[in-house]
Amino acid sequence: MNRILLIEDDIDLAKETSLALGKWGFDVELINNFEMILEEFIDKKPDVVIMDVNLPLYNGFYWCEKIRDISSIPIIFLSSRDSNMDLIMGINNGGDDYITKPFSIDVLVTKLNGIIRRTYKYNTSSTIMYYEDLIFDIEKCAIKYRDKHEELTKNEVRILTNLLKNKDKVVSRESLMMLLWDSDEFVTDNALTVNINRLRGKIKDLGFEDIIKTKKGMGYIIQ
Repeated sequence: MNRILLIEDDIDLAKETSLALGKWGFDVELINNFEMILEEFIDKKPDVVIMDVNLPLYNGFYWCEKIRDISSIPIIFLSSRDSNMDLIMGINNGGDDYITKPFSIDVLVTKLNGIIRRTYKYNTSSTIMYYEDLIFDIEKCAIKYRDKHEELTKNEVRILTNLLKNKDKVVSRESLMMLLWDSDEFVTDNALTVNINRLRGKIKDLGFEDIIKTKKGMGYIIQ
């Protein structure tokens, strides 16, 4: 049974969501002390975090960054705001997905099942991939170039793995969206763009060239 840490200060919504997810076979833990979110995260050891953006004291983006300092566990944001800026902030701060309130429990369950399957059952024949002098450690979710390294989120790992496995071939945006979210029905095109740009930024921060090229109207390629 997969353990979900639900960080939601709307008590009624938290209980309703917890009950619904319980019927789908999830073990849901709720946060009781919003001043000690990081400590409760460490104590409860969840498989996935579902976190509201608007929280007491500090918002969800803040706590996501704190969790990312110690873990690459999947994080799904919930928010009553549907602006592109919130989506961008959520992904840039390390979130793996973003759901706007009010949401369907079926949509949430679909996303949870997909992210759990991809995170904990994602296999590849090798845990190390290379592009010239760039080293990509899939197992450690990190890229390294010379004496520098950058940690990657699960989505960034999947994107880079897929592009390197299809080196010299164009990978369509649609196939990448299916890889990341199973279906493009519940996500925006902008979410993929944010993930791609963040991955490009991390590669650039290492001092390496931009290896992900955009093929307009087609997708992305590494050559």
